[in-house]
Amino acid sequence: MEQKIIVRIANSGDAHYAQTITDEMEASAKARGTGIAKRSPDYVAMKMNEGKAVIALLEDGTWVGFCYIEAWGHDEFVANSGLIVAPEFRKSGVAKQIKQTIFNLSRVKYPQAKIFGLTTGLAVMKINSDLGYEPVTYSELTDDEEFWAGCKSCVNYDILMSKNRKNCMCTAMLYDPADHYEPEETSNDFKKNSKLYERFMKIKQSKLLRLFRKREGNGGNGGKPRSLFHHFFHI
Repeated sequence: MEQKIIVRIANSGDAHYAQTITDEMEASAKARGTGIAKRSPDYVAMKMNEGKAVIALLEDGTWVGFCYIEAWGHDEFVANSGLIVAPEFRKSGVAKQIKQTIFNLSRVKYPQAKIFGLTTGLAVMKINSDLGYEPVTYSELTDDEEFWAGCKSCVNYDILMSKNRKNCMCTAMLYDPADHYEPEETSNDFKKNSKLYERFMKIKQSKLLRLFRKREGNGGNGGKPRSLFHHFFHI
């Protein structure tokens, strides 16, 4: 009989999974050839102790997946970071469950905060779009130096700094509780433009960033762009 996957808020009793989680984060990044901001097992365990993490497990205790919350800029911004799923459970839909649960937890703990993320993966971008995230420029993210310092362990850090933190291999996405599209709109936009998003992300990851220049301040209408896809390329 197939075991049920349980997705719940992590607690101090889950700390023994921390080493497994951080090992899988590192292995997954190496397999993709991309970089992540590394976190130690102690840091992951701290997030569990604080009730700022979500874990997925089988009924027998087998670890399935994980994600945690980080707050920046005096709690003005929140990131749902470190999403990872064990290889044997990928493409099972559990990543979406984890993201939904950590998103809901973030809204409860930080109701006024803007929730943002950086991703190199189209699958995560789709999940974020289903939650109501929009592609944004890096300038709309937190300017908290501690957050950006966390990127130092990423293999793409030199690229980030060469772009004056205005661009990198990751795509930035944001949910602003005070000003946002509805999840149905962001989800439909992603479906409509997914092939173009994929093409653009491949170009970025091929380090052809010179083909796309940030054009902040050229919109002129003071409001949201005509489409989310327009905003995605407005970098």
